Amino acid sequence: MHPLPPKHLLLQACRGLPPDDHPVLYCAGLLADLHERRLTATAGSTAPIDHDRARLVHDIDRWVAAELPRAARDAHLHTETVGTVVDRLAQFSALAYLTLATSADGAVRDAGQRLTELAIAYEHLAGELAAGRRRLPNLTGTQETQEYEY
Repeated sequence: MHPLPPKHLLLQACRGLPPDDHPVLYCAGLLADLHERRLTATAGSTAPIDHDRARLVHDIDRWVAAELPRAARDAHLHTETVGTVVDRLAQFSALAYLTLATSADGAVRDAGQRLTELAIAYEHLAGELAAGRRRLPNLTGTQETQEYEY
């Protein structure tokens, strides 16, 4: 079993650094690319991007369901799947780097803070999942990817 990758590798994958052979890192890199494309897409043209994001989120969630140990039935339920958390990390990563290139220091600091906080939350979730102390929402049918305002 491959454990979930640590946050520093996940953030590197979101910035386009070549991931190792971990499927979550591979999907994270693709998700970040999709979010970067979404940031510059014209209004009304994001449906194919969002479809691809939903597929990648579902791929991550299927991998997690197959590879991570089952949590105890009384383990706390997390509100999101790992796939949606990775999708948000990819989104925040794309936003942070766009902000870095185009905005004032305060906006850069705020974008970096959101990315850092979510990366830390991901790392805590990964540890709780590996220890069986946290459960994830059930996967049913198709996984819908949430829309986030940019």
